[in-house]
Amino acid sequence: MFRIGVDLGGTKTEVAIVDSDGYTRYSRREPTPKLYDSKIRLIAGLVKLAEDSVESDSLSVGIGHPGSLNPVNGLMRNSNSAELNGHPLDKDLEAVLGRPVRCANDANCFALSEAMDGAGIGAKTIFGAILGTGVGGGLVMNGQIHEGHGLLGGEWGHTSLPWPSIEEIPGPPCKCGLSGCIESWISGPAFAADHARETGNALLSDRIVALAEADDAAAKASLDRFQDRLARGLATVINIVDPDVIVLGGGLSNIPHLAEKTERRLPDYVFSDQMTTRVVTNVHGDSSGVRGAAWLWPLR
Repeated sequence: MFRIGVDLGGTKTEVAIVDSDGYTRYSRREPTPKLYDSKIRLIAGLVKLAEDSVESDSLSVGIGHPGSLNPVNGLMRNSNSAELNGHPLDKDLEAVLGRPVRCANDANCFALSEAMDGAGIGAKTIFGAILGTGVGGGLVMNGQIHEGHGLLGGEWGHTSLPWPSIEEIPGPPCKCGLSGCIESWISGPAFAADHARETGNALLSDRIVALAEADDAAAKASLDRFQDRLARGLATVINIVDPDVIVLGGGLSNIPHLAEKTERRLPDYVFSDQMTTRVVTNVHGDSSGVRGAAWLWPLR
């Protein structure tokens, strides 16, 4: 009745054992090595340590990772950990672990975790919005991740910022090669860059938030622009998917009252005479990814 989840991040990799009641029985984090083969060896070692902790072997293993597997050739793509791209991550892990594994985008794992026993428990449709170094998303319907035909479901960060002002056109360049993507406006680095452009003062996002809380006019204006852009981006998600609940994750989800303020702005943009989608903060924090990876497997 145990499942193993692994969250393969850019800087740290976490393993956890989750039991049938959703309790974490074991967890461990290690720095993520740069080289691809070293990542594979690290995961194999962490899985072995996890199994030893409960004196059981051949447990199911779910992997959360940045990017997605191309369903045509089975190779990783679109990962901000570029060394993963072009490799058959699932097949390489199956070979070293000697069992099937299930892999999913880390934002999808976040959404699944919050759907199963987090902020979205009991909801039919959940959208998980990651606001961190990048902007990602995951969609869960009826307890199942909706990855889409090309495994691109939930990638709202690389859609254009809706209803841009003249000043927002064409928008900042995005790492994907386009300009004006939502990620280029409301990721942590993008939030800081926007403040620097407007004020000439280069500050990290958490410092901007602290100044806004202290009633600094320039910081409050930057935070207001961020919140409005977030609401515009999520309004498009609501217009297309109409989820029961949106769960905010990532470092910027810790901005005080962000969920409530975003929800209050949504009626200005959503195509409806009544806003029924709730916006909430995650329950499991940065452990949602590893928990969601474990939930990729049903209980046996």
